[in-house]
Amino acid sequence: MPAYFDYNATTPLSDAARNAWLTASASHWHNASSLYREAGFTAQKLDASRERLATLLGCEAGRLVFTSGASESSNALFASLPPGSRAAISAIEHPSVREAARGWTREPVTEIPVNGQGVVEPDAVLKVIQEQRPTLISIMAANNESGTLQPWPEIAALCREREVAFHCDAAQWIGKLPAEDIGQCDYVTGSAHKFGGPKGIGFLMLRDEEEPLHFLRGGPQEQGRRAGTENYPAIEAMVTALETLLPALPQIASTQAPLRQAFEESLSTAMPGLRVIGENAPRLWNTALMVMPRHDNLKWLTRLSRLGFAISTGSACSSGKEGSSVVVNALGASWEELKRVVRVSGGWHTTPEEWQALVEAFRQVGEELDGGGKPR
Repeated sequence: MPAYFDYNATTPLSDAARNAWLTASASHWHNASSLYREAGFTAQKLDASRERLATLLGCEAGRLVFTSGASESSNALFASLPPGSRAAISAIEHPSVREAARGWTREPVTEIPVNGQGVVEPDAVLKVIQEQRPTLISIMAANNESGTLQPWPEIAALCREREVAFHCDAAQWIGKLPAEDIGQCDYVTGSAHKFGGPKGIGFLMLRDEEEPLHFLRGGPQEQGRRAGTENYPAIEAMVTALETLLPALPQIASTQAPLRQAFEESLSTAMPGLRVIGENAPRLWNTALMVMPRHDNLKWLTRLSRLGFAISTGSACSSGKEGSSVVVNALGASWEELKRVVRVSGGWHTTPEEWQALVEAFRQVGEELDGGGKPR
């Protein structure tokens, strides 16, 4: 039973999002900035979508800027920092944050370490604030590789108390866990394709409605912050995907978390020496980052792919760069261990049969790589 286990990289377009996109494309394809009646209707629909998303995220609508996704949003944020600004990010940030911080800030970027489970501790953030007084601190909500949940509410409060701006990359959190409190952060970035929406659409949430951040010059769209005709059909599809998904998340999490746990236990029994990263930390219900006991990760990936199972070697955006896993590297792993890292990330409707079939596929591939079950 082949199955897709790379949901942290991207997700299939949900039926609700597809229908919303088709309806909007057929009825409200007009340029929202034009002055005729139909364009006005599109502008109204666009404003309504922004209000609906703001309600889901617990923020004011005026704080939301629609972008092409989290990568553009993070680049826009770091590029807007005044000269001389200092940024501090966690050692496990996604490349869209890590490379944006390094590329747009002239001052050296401080990396905040993680503990042995791959979690950023508030005390480590406080130490950086006290010693370096950064302009902006960026800590993701949930790690894209290991699924470990970061204590972003505590860190957001800590930064607020000390008047340090706080950015949270919530791309993996939104669509998997409740998001109504995310508005307490100063800045938030998200991508629709991580939760069943279309690719090429996302958002940047700003600190306040009046913030003078202008990152794409041209027309007056997006309150003058991001020029270019808004992609209303994609925006509508993104908001609809999230609206449809959020009410079902408690049931999904309670169903899927035990399936992932059973998968890890079965695979650990079948393959002694397998190491699950962040095993004892709170994690996303769908994610397992593992250091295989033997054989390079690309060998596992390619052979599983031939059997119809899609997994990854870590972040799809950093494969082949700085090792296959930023997280395992941050935990001090050797290069040899880094080459054995694989990530499995299921979806909202992954079945018990699919999880079990993946275990059997790993067993089959392991026997093939071992040469008929005998270590080479």
